[in-house]
Amino acid sequence: MDTVLEKNDIYEVAADGFTSQGEGVFRIGGRAVFVPRALPGEVWRVRIVKVTRTAVWGRGEALLSPSPLRRRPACPVFGRCGGCATLHMDYSLELKFKLDRVNDALRRIGGLDLQADKILPAPVREGYRNKAVYSFAPGPVCGFFRPRSHDVVQTPRCLLQPPVFDAAAAVLLDWMKRTGTPAFDERTGRGDIRRLFLRRTSRHFAACIEAAGDVPDGAVQALRAACPELTGILVCRNGKPGNVILDGPVRTLWGRDTVEETVCGARLELSPLAFFQVNTAQTETLYRLAGEYAQPAGKTVLDLYCGAGAIGLAVARSAARLIGSDIVPEAVANARRNAAANGVDNAEYICGDAGDVAAALAASGLHPDVIVTDPPRKGMDEAVTAALASMGPERIVYVSCDPATLARDLKRLSALGYAPRRATAVDMFPGTHHVETVVLLCHEAQS
Repeated sequence: MDTVLEKNDIYEVAADGFTSQGEGVFRIGGRAVFVPRALPGEVWRVRIVKVTRTAVWGRGEALLSPSPLRRRPACPVFGRCGGCATLHMDYSLELKFKLDRVNDALRRIGGLDLQADKILPAPVREGYRNKAVYSFAPGPVCGFFRPRSHDVVQTPRCLLQPPVFDAAAAVLLDWMKRTGTPAFDERTGRGDIRRLFLRRTSRHFAACIEAAGDVPDGAVQALRAACPELTGILVCRNGKPGNVILDGPVRTLWGRDTVEETVCGARLELSPLAFFQVNTAQTETLYRLAGEYAQPAGKTVLDLYCGAGAIGLAVARSAARLIGSDIVPEAVANARRNAAANGVDNAEYICGDAGDVAAALAASGLHPDVIVTDPPRKGMDEAVTAALASMGPERIVYVSCDPATLARDLKRLSALGYAPRRATAVDMFPGTHHVETVVLLCHEAQS
């Protein structure tokens, strides 16, 4: 008979797995109990802290038998900040956890026989991010959110960011303290500075201050003086409730309003709102893999969720025709300029919702040979997968940052006649539970 678990019960037990978020899983009384930062094989004294009908959470009171793959996190706020989940693991265990996470989703959610055969490790695991969003809260304090909350944890140094990002955030925070400029308070809707959005490439470094009101010249001068690498400073006016980033008009306060980077031989211009992968080195790996799966030579390629056009431009030189689409107007404008700047004259871009664009192209009789899709974390709507299948491409290359929505969409596409044939995971986000995956699907009648 299963034991009834109650709050504050204490058990000594060994962990036997991970959740998709990287929490340890313990089997107690016939229930799965989730405990942050516990590793498989470790014996812990676990206190039950919350019991619901569907899940149980615990807290590790004492580590009685540590795993040989446990490492001391170098970050002083690890466990309090919600940005990282795997800094306490040896990298070999982190890679195994991520590959298992992908394959578990493919099997359990997708009901697929397909398994990713490998995960491509990151060559650099610290300071790799080319983009960051620092949040400000009354105090003022600056940092990143606590797990499952909007509480800001003061974070003077984040190991995933280049040091210049932390320096820029510290300068703005110091200026706020000196001038008495208040941070925006989500609860009351009062205050001014909300976030600092930073993006750096091999050529440029841009900062966008998100504020409820105007940003004084003093903030701009302080950033310029302390961060000579900066090439542009922008402001986004956003006093709206909620937590949507850069949800307002953007204007340039000083310098450039875009940055440039080179990926897979293509020179890209990026606006603040254009999507771009956060790990430039692994982006090269990811896009080359997508191109290998696509086999675009002499083919018509449809690039959905194209962003600034990076994946499409990586395959356009060998393709006969490239059509890209994205819902963000600035991203489509970027993609058009990037195609022109790289001498790509076989590309065209459409601004619109992916489902509407795919349906319109299908209704027009377009039959692309290859479709490359790189949707946001929520994956694709069922109408989008249906529209893709209705165009009858030979191949679909699906690039995903969420194994669960990937598996769901692959299941839908499989039912529509597209069989998943190959999958490879890519560690785009070292130190976190996130993982990128590239999957090749082939039309069953043509494979």
